[in-house]
Amino acid sequence: MALVVQAAIAWGEALPMATRASLLTKAAPLFETRQPMIRHTGASLFAGRSMTGLFAPPDPTEVEKLRNYPVGGRVARLRTLIAQAEAGAKGYDAVQYGATIKPDAAPTQMTIQQIYDWIDETPGQPHAIGRYQFIPPTLRRLVRQAGLDPRQRFSPEVQDRLADILLADAGLESFLSGNMPRDAFMNNLAKIWAGLPNDTGKSHYHGYAGNKATMTWAHFDAQMVRIFAR
Repeated sequence: MALVVQAAIAWGEALPMATRASLLTKAAPLFETRQPMIRHTGASLFAGRSMTGLFAPPDPTEVEKLRNYPVGGRVARLRTLIAQAEAGAKGYDAVQYGATIKPDAAPTQMTIQQIYDWIDETPGQPHAIGRYQFIPPTLRRLVRQAGLDPRQRFSPEVQDRLADILLADAGLESFLSGNMPRDAFMNNLAKIWAGLPNDTGKSHYHGYAGNKATMTWAHFDAQMVRIFAR
């Protein structure tokens, strides 16, 4: 695909992980900022971490704690709520609908390296993948941070492990300990996953690259209350 189209898609994939102001004024650390030329329509396209410092990287011990929380069942239910906003019925095998060239196999049957190869071999299209719709730079960062071997399969367990890092980014431990209000944590989640609404009722990235919230704030809040009722 022509370089200009590839650049436009790269911009589209980066949008949900940068603040609006920084997108318009400077390059985010891991992306080159480019003027948007292609717009996708539909629900949330991406998942990932802010690339402009919205959240500090979690301490590795904090991520490890997530796997041992006595409220682990509630964390799993939170992941399911996020997946409902991002991946739909395909769950762990979801591939962003705008990808015209899909992987040769279901994502859960591929190794992480095979997913990297698919990304490299199909430039110029969105590549958000899996239950949490990781985009390429986020996927690579999380894999490194988790210390995973790219030869590992992109299994449900691996995807959940990567999502846990994003939950830690958003302040899950502070929320669980009562040091972060529920609405603040929800707004943080909305800054990571564009399918979730913030307290305005819209996606934090509403209108950028076709992003929009796929559930209402009232539903999001009610589900959070149900999951984390003390």
